Amino acid sequence: MVQYDRKVLNHLLDTYENSLLSTGENKRTIQIDFRFTKTSIPSYFDESSDEYESIHVLMKLLERKKLIRIIWKDNKQDYLIQKVRLMTDHIEEAYQYVGRKPKRGLEEENITLLQKYLDVEAPITVIFIRYLLERLQNHQSVKEYISLENMKETEKFLRACVLVEQNRKPCYIREFSIIHFRDSKYFEQIESRIAKVFRQFSDEYLEMDNLELLAEYGIYRTPNYVYFKGDAGISIGEEIVDLSLLNQGIGISGEDILSIRFSDLSRIKKVITIENLTSFFRCWEEDSLFIYLGGYHNRIRRTLLKMVYEAIPDAEYYHFGDIDAGGFSILLDLRKKTGIPFMSYHMDLDTLKKYRQYAKGLIQSDRKRLEKMGKEKEFCEVIGFMLEENIKLEQECII
Repeated sequence: MVQYDRKVLNHLLDTYENSLLSTGENKRTIQIDFRFTKTSIPSYFDESSDEYESIHVLMKLLERKKLIRIIWKDNKQDYLIQKVRLMTDHIEEAYQYVGRKPKRGLEEENITLLQKYLDVEAPITVIFIRYLLERLQNHQSVKEYISLENMKETEKFLRACVLVEQNRKPCYIREFSIIHFRDSKYFEQIESRIAKVFRQFSDEYLEMDNLELLAEYGIYRTPNYVYFKGDAGISIGEEIVDLSLLNQGIGISGEDILSIRFSDLSRIKKVITIENLTSFFRCWEEDSLFIYLGGYHNRIRRTLLKMVYEAIPDAEYYHFGDIDAGGFSILLDLRKKTGIPFMSYHMDLDTLKKYRQYAKGLIQSDRKRLEKMGKEKEFCEVIGFMLEENIKLEQECII
């Protein structure tokens, strides 16, 4: 059964907390009302329901306690309630009646909690916390990220953000969850919230999906394999593998990547990173080493790339990705985080025109990203054409 007294009073308190009355900043008289309509309280107007009388009883109870004032339609007592008005001079009693804390007190308690995390070694989390603090100090809503009423869960969430940023040991998501929260599924319940925070408060992760982002911190849903193939030899312990004999290459898990060595890179003139797996399997050039990135690169893949670059710095380094904003972003990010002078590979205007029949249309977010990226001299020609013709191209279409 609906507790209409609590329902109405909670609605009034919500309205009160969103007004200047709750902060003492109001400069004019403000009335906090709850209107009785078929939308706000449908059962009151349902002739087949017996709720009409019980609602009257409960509203009169609140009025006797001086928590509300009933305003009757056309001033006809006991006929129809037009609205009820919160009696703000008895606001503390109203909070006590519904068993909740005033927003102002909750804000102060949450500010105290957040301030404990300002000195942690987790820069993104600290930026996020400063944002929350600024909003709370200005009495603005933070419910998009945390619940003021559930500080225990807030602290658990903040701790999770810090633990992700500080993680240096490769592990799986459920393993990470058990180690830190003694619950194999808890982290999966909050990983989207964490990823949202990291994307919003760090431009570095803006284009990454949840799994790509977590992989940056060595947290994986499944084993993190690096695939590569080409005219090269690798040694694993005392065993030597000639990659040129494997048409589709080889995959090594992230945990094992540091145990391999390139025993022969003498034939390699080009190192080509590839964004998508289908294109990785299809591509082949003599005297080349191909490495599958799987979208955004992560620390494991960057470790492999740096290992190759140290061995053959004079080779040419290329990145082959989609001809879209994401593909260009990955190329730029790859250069920045590896320090390797990657060039684009089949991501130019001629390639786009050649395979134009397979192109897809741009959506609004594509256009915004491309317009911003079009300022890069390197991509201005192809991006200008993409915007003019409203097209983009997935690399799997390039044969």
